[in-house]
Amino acid sequence: MMDTPNTAALRRTPFHPLHLAAGAKMVAFAGWDMPIQYAPGILQEHLHTRAHAGLFDVSHMGQIEVSGPGACAWLESLTTADLVALPDGRQTYSLLPNTAGGLIDDLMIQRMGDTFHVVCNASRLADVLAQFDAHPPGNDCSWRLRDDRVLLALQGPDAEAVLQPYGDLTGMRFLDVREFNDGARVSRSGYTGEDGFEISLPAETGPAFAERLLEHPHVRWIGLGARDTLRLEAGMCLYGNDIDATTTPVSAAIGWAVAPARRAGGVRAGGFPGAAVILGEFAAPPARVRVGLLPEGRAPQRAGAAVVDADGRQIGVISSGNHSPTLGRPIAMAYIERAAKLAGTPLFIESRGQKVPAAPATMPFVPNRYRR
Repeated sequence: MMDTPNTAALRRTPFHPLHLAAGAKMVAFAGWDMPIQYAPGILQEHLHTRAHAGLFDVSHMGQIEVSGPGACAWLESLTTADLVALPDGRQTYSLLPNTAGGLIDDLMIQRMGDTFHVVCNASRLADVLAQFDAHPPGNDCSWRLRDDRVLLALQGPDAEAVLQPYGDLTGMRFLDVREFNDGARVSRSGYTGEDGFEISLPAETGPAFAERLLEHPHVRWIGLGARDTLRLEAGMCLYGNDIDATTTPVSAAIGWAVAPARRAGGVRAGGFPGAAVILGEFAAPPARVRVGLLPEGRAPQRAGAAVVDADGRQIGVISSGNHSPTLGRPIAMAYIERAAKLAGTPLFIESRGQKVPAAPATMPFVPNRYRR
């Protein structure tokens, strides 16, 4: 969600002058002045990423380095990941739960030997750091915020060809991580459902590197607006919309992020905050669940709209909704009563006094194109 504080108080990434030079419309987002779109507009930026390669400035996200022989055990004590089994040079999606089983944040964690690189949401950085402070590591590991680094995402079918001249990507598959000689660390990952890469590099070299990438005719800057429509088509959760401090992994349909080794009967079951609640929901599922919806008509159905049954009884709420540029129709994600999902209850969305029919949909709405 966008906010509107005094722009003078907003933080700026090192790419800010490049965004302005490219004609970006800037907005306040999580305390940062960020580009929501450029001259082509959200629709064209979205379609360009699907067809070629979009460059996203995601430097507002938190980058945290955890290192030392005890780093693995300490991070496991706070997250749902199986980091013991995570190979060197690989990345995993994980969750940082609170004591009630809700989510402080969702994370990407990379392993490079005894060093783990954690990426968290910009809006959640203070809460993530507070959780780390509340559970300090022992003498065998330490953590530090890497605000001396920036983060770019290069997404789309041309991403590999564009990035290959700057480092060897041969054989890299989805969630692989490599370090390059210039201090860059590259993971084959992203938030769009497309094949692509996320590139962490020193802040002082970031703008020049971005300018070199943008010299390629198939690369364009892409703003937060298209990033949101792309992640929605990919069925990915956005913190503050689809997950929050009250959302449990099973209800959010991301129970898969609780590694088998950390579940009941696993080799290191539990051991993280909220484990009793979270693991209990695998056996006794919660009353609500996140689902995909295809609303009828042309109008997008937005977050907060009520989902009702044929009698008008509210059985859920839209968490994310928008027009899908790829499908040319509205799509949405909602939390509804699990009993209604299991019973196949006809669903409707309350919109301007009308009940708009909405068919259940399997997510992702648009097939992912990760390089497995």
